Amino acid sequence: MVPFGGWEMPIQYTGVLDEHRACRESAAVFDVSHLGAVAVSGPGAHASLQWVFTNDLDRIAPGRAQYAHLLDDRDAHVVDDVITWWLGPEEFLVIPNASNSEPAMNALLEAAREHAGGAPCEVVDLIDEHRALLAVQGPEARARLANVWPAAAEVGRFDVQMLDWGAAHGIVAGTGYTGEDGVEIHVDAATAPALWDALVAVDIVPAGLGARDLLRLEMGYPLHGHELGVDITPLEAGLGWVVRPDKGDFRGKDALQTHQAHGVGKLLQGLVFEGRRFARDGAEVFEVGGEEPIGHVTSGNYSPMRERGIALAFLTPDHGPGDAVEVDVRGTRIPAQVERPSFVQR
Repeated sequence: MVPFGGWEMPIQYTGVLDEHRACRESAAVFDVSHLGAVAVSGPGAHASLQWVFTNDLDRIAPGRAQYAHLLDDRDAHVVDDVITWWLGPEEFLVIPNASNSEPAMNALLEAAREHAGGAPCEVVDLIDEHRALLAVQGPEARARLANVWPAAAEVGRFDVQMLDWGAAHGIVAGTGYTGEDGVEIHVDAATAPALWDALVAVDIVPAGLGARDLLRLEMGYPLHGHELGVDITPLEAGLGWVVRPDKGDFRGKDALQTHQAHGVGKLLQGLVFEGRRFARDGAEVFEVGGEEPIGHVTSGNYSPMRERGIALAFLTPDHGPGDAVEVDVRGTRIPAQVERPSFVQR
């Protein structure tokens, strides 16, 4: 157990590689209750969310979820990446990262005051409301979950439903952060221990932060503070698809368009090493035999799926897939090849 975003979180239960294997081959359950939860409701909720986030809610509908970015309105860096669950016509649940609950909450409150078109919009931080969030992920996740909560197992990819488990109420979404099929379940904290025990009883393996980080890295998914954050825009992170400028005005739009007009100075790429060695966050990347760095690693680990080291790195835009590079690992340069993430296909 380690401190993480103000929470005590498990790095591992039986071992990172065992838990990673369970998620890739069968089913695993992750306690992700450290993630934020903000309820946004009322006639002005839709307009507020349209202004505060980059994606376009009108591309989905009630009963669906959507990934989006919250941008800084001065330089368009990614303040946070969020999932919005659209529960009903005027009811939304926004899930920010643990460390970004406060800035996300502040931005949502500003939107409710100034961009709701004069309509009422209520913003409520649920982080202290005794709630929990469990992620059930893996190719066997739905089949095993069906033994515990059949209706939850039927919630489709990026669908959202409000469901009852016995006398307990929950919200289930077909979302996740592993690249595998599965769902995330938002329930009252009093219900969570019994639900957790029931999931483990049907051979859904408990998994911690270590496995979750390795799984997302293999998929090339960004982690805030590494591939997203200060001085990183969606364009540089290769996530321009979450920005919908044609929907109208939104926070950070002008700054992002100015940034785009001037050209990006770096792009997120994948690196695959020749053996089991890999580079950690901050390691410098060079052209083969080069003197000046062309970028730096943001996340790295050994990939059980590729059976070699992998990493995400920001490189100058003139370097891309197929290029051979070298990465400085504690004073020794090790060879790698640039790939376009993700590193595994699911």
